[in-house]
Amino acid sequence: MRVLVVSDYDDNYNAVRPEGELFIGLHQAGVDVQVMTYGHTPFAQKFRDAGIRVIDFHPDKKFSSEAVQRIRHELIDQDRQILHLFNNKAIINGLRAAWNLQVTVITYRGYTGNIHWWDPTNYLTHLNPRIDAITCVSDAVKEVFDRQLFFPKGKAMTVSKCHNPDWYKDVQAGDLSSFGFPEGAVVVSVVANARRMKGVPYLLDAITQLPAESPARFLLIGRGLDSAETLKAMEQKGISDRIVFAGFRKDVLELVKACDLSLLPSVKGEGLSKVLLESLFLGNPTIMTDIGGNRGLAIHGETGLVIPPRDPKAMADAIQQLVNDADLRARMGDAGKAYISANYTVERSVEELKALYKTLLTAS
Repeated sequence: MRVLVVSDYDDNYNAVRPEGELFIGLHQAGVDVQVMTYGHTPFAQKFRDAGIRVIDFHPDKKFSSEAVQRIRHELIDQDRQILHLFNNKAIINGLRAAWNLQVTVITYRGYTGNIHWWDPTNYLTHLNPRIDAITCVSDAVKEVFDRQLFFPKGKAMTVSKCHNPDWYKDVQAGDLSSFGFPEGAVVVSVVANARRMKGVPYLLDAITQLPAESPARFLLIGRGLDSAETLKAMEQKGISDRIVFAGFRKDVLELVKACDLSLLPSVKGEGLSKVLLESLFLGNPTIMTDIGGNRGLAIHGETGLVIPPRDPKAMADAIQQLVNDADLRARMGDAGKAYISANYTVERSVEELKALYKTLLTAS
């Protein structure tokens, strides 16, 4: 199998590692993988170190004659059988590059929503009939495609973007002293960027329902969470003393490790939440909402707490259940780590994607 991957690895290392390690694993499993990406990135160097050829290029816009020519040249010159495209710039240019070539074209989708059969722009990307398959990060993403009118059932396939337990074994707990939490506080980490789908208003409502004497405090990590709207809502609800904003941090894993438990209050949109996977692999007791992309990440009451989305009362009850019981936090953290380490490994992702490639090439 000869594969050309076009993807943007110009992000922080932890964000791109699951996808990058998947292709390193495929290379080690005997698949001839070549990667077109920004050559200056840390993960591009890791590809090189693993023996994968890196083409130092990535489309800088959705309609680029240069990108079409570069991709097409690699397909022909390197006799690629599969073209795997991981973002809209790659997809739109890659489709044009593959015109009239005997190459299998695959796209990737990592989140639910914003796919509609009646939206003409979607036919420039995932709904384009030239595409042979779509790798979806979870069944929830696959189901979005399967619901579309005029879309061939079976074209969307689930290939989980899993992690490696070894990535987390040396993560040390960070120092929370600079955040000013009171002595005896039980700190809840919430890692997200400021998007409506992350459910922060429901979190604020849940905090108001905690007992006044609850030691729960909240560390919100991510860009834009301390918006004027959120700060005003906190003041009106009288909960400003319970929440600290860390902003964007490169030491997210260390901060999460230092917290007593993790929570992600998302209401929709998650494909396969990296934040939840990281929390579980770190051994933190974790609360998640029962939405499609989180399905299967935890067994409720055993390896995590799974609550209905948009339900502040259920969220408050789950928080207080863990806050009140240190032994339960320890047991659930250990159980969650064991469960995720057994079921969401890179080896699983490699097997799923290699099997998909084989199936597509056999059918072509």
